[in-house]
Amino acid sequence: MDMAPNAVDDMYNGCKEEMKTRVEKEFLPNEKSTNSQFRQAWEEAEQVYNTKWKRETVMAKEQFMAIYVYNFGRRQICQDIKTAIQTQHCNYKTTFSYHSMTFFLTDALQSLNAQGPAKGRCFVVYRRVDQYFSQSVLGKEIRFGYFTATTLRGYNAMEKKGGKSCFKIETCHGADISMFGNPDTEALIPPYEVFNVTAIKRRCQEPSLDCDVFYELKSTRTLSNLNCALFS
Repeated sequence: MDMAPNAVDDMYNGCKEEMKTRVEKEFLPNEKSTNSQFRQAWEEAEQVYNTKWKRETVMAKEQFMAIYVYNFGRRQICQDIKTAIQTQHCNYKTTFSYHSMTFFLTDALQSLNAQGPAKGRCFVVYRRVDQYFSQSVLGKEIRFGYFTATTLRGYNAMEKKGGKSCFKIETCHGADISMFGNPDTEALIPPYEVFNVTAIKRRCQEPSLDCDVFYELKSTRTLSNLNCALFS
C-alpha cells in the first residue's frame, strides 16, 4: 500500500464541462469503436437503464451506465478498466483508452456524494480481500488508486472475498451505490482519495478479528496529480 503514483486520478476540478463535451464527442465514440468488449458492456448497460431502471436517482444516464459496467460487466472488461486506472498515469494524455469510464464514474461519485441525506458527511465502509499488504504503513498516507469496491454492512458481507486482509474505512469522497443491489459493491471509493492508516491489528494477537490483518483508514484529503491534465 502506497500513494499509488501510477494511478489515473483526474478529478476534473475546473474542467468538468469541457471534459464532458470531449468525452461525448470524441472519447466515447472512439473507445466503443476500438474496443468491442467495452462497446458490448456499454450497450448492455444502456439496455438495462432503458428497460429495467425504475428508481429515481440523482445520476445522469451515463453515470448510471458507467457504474453498471464497472459492477456488472464481464469480468475481463472490468479487470481491464481497473488495471488501466491503476497503472496508466504516464499514458493518460496519449494511449489511455478508458477516458469515458473514468470521467463518468468520477462524475457519478461526485454527484452522489454531494446530494441526498449523506451530503457532506463521511461514512464508514468495509473491505476484505484474499491478499496481504505491507504492515509497515501505520501513520502513513495511502491511496487505493482505482475505484474501490466496499460494503456498508461489515466484513461478513464480503466473507467469500477471503480472510487475509480486512479494512475499516472512513471515506469522505466515496459514494453509496447500494441502490444497484450488488452486495459486494455497496459503495465506491475514488482513486484520488487519500487515507491515513490509523490502526493495524493482527489475528495472531487478537483471535477475534475477521482477517489475519486488520487496517483502519481515515480520509484526510484528495490528491489529483492529473487534474485537468488533458487541458493543460
